[in-house]
Amino acid sequence: MEDYSFLHQTNIIVHIVAGSIALILGLIAILTIKGGRNHRKSGLVFLFFLAIVIATGLIGVFIFGRNTFLLVITMLSGYLGFSGYRILKFKSNKLYVMDIAVAVITLLTVCYFIYYFKSIGLIWSPVIIYSTVGYLLLIIVYDFIRYLIPVNKYGNLWMYEHILKMMSAFSGILSAFTGTVFPQYQPYSQFLPSMLGTVIAVGFMIYIYRKRSGMMLRRNP
Repeated sequence: MEDYSFLHQTNIIVHIVAGSIALILGLIAILTIKGGRNHRKSGLVFLFFLAIVIATGLIGVFIFGRNTFLLVITMLSGYLGFSGYRILKFKSNKLYVMDIAVAVITLLTVCYFIYYFKSIGLIWSPVIIYSTVGYLLLIIVYDFIRYLIPVNKYGNLWMYEHILKMMSAFSGILSAFTGTVFPQYQPYSQFLPSMLGTVIAVGFMIYIYRKRSGMMLRRNP
């Protein structure tokens, strides 16, 4: 076993405990009625513990020199959680300086990872690396492009954004958890939770779309 310092061990313990609690709260948010009291409360507390996971993950990378790919996993879940919360708060594609700043910082962090890609010791499968980086870049590019969508065209897209981003944030930390706990099953223990999260997110979006379409038809027979 590696000889970790007391502070490093403490950081790892806090990271693991916060991540485990975030997974439980995320699961509660997924299983409870959307928009209901339990869903909102569990979602907010999920974001709180996600923030702790992000902070301890960044400390692990920059202070204790842990594997740099953890930085990408951390930034992916963190950015998606942040953006998913912000879109729910404002329910529009109005441009805010904070959103741009966080997106740019995340983008620069990914560029940092790519630049040093060949010089770091990777313990993750290439399929996980490329898919994670690619998905994060895709989300950031979309977040910039959505500011160009006319308000009357944007409509209720915020609802689908919220579902996809929050589910992706949850499946991101779930993939990191299963990939670490079940390394013998990599890369399947890493990308299968992400694929499952995507399928569930798409299922929720289809359900919401059909539900809203049915309501509109009943209002305008």
